[in-house]
Amino acid sequence: MQEIEASSEAATMILRIDDVIASKGGGAPAMPPGGMPPGGMGGMPPGMDY
Repeated sequence: MQEIEASSEAATMILRIDDVIASKGGGAPAMPPGGMPPGGMGGMPPGMDY
C-alpha cells in the first residue's frame, strides 16, 4: 500500500511541475495529434535506410 501512495505522490508532483512550466510558457512544444514530433523520431540521417 505504501508503494501506491508514494507513486501517486510522485505523479502529483510531476503534474504540478508540468503545470508550472506550462503557465510560464516554457518547455517543449506539445506533440501533434498523431503522437510523432515533426520530422519523425530522428535517428539515422536521410538516405541511410537499410
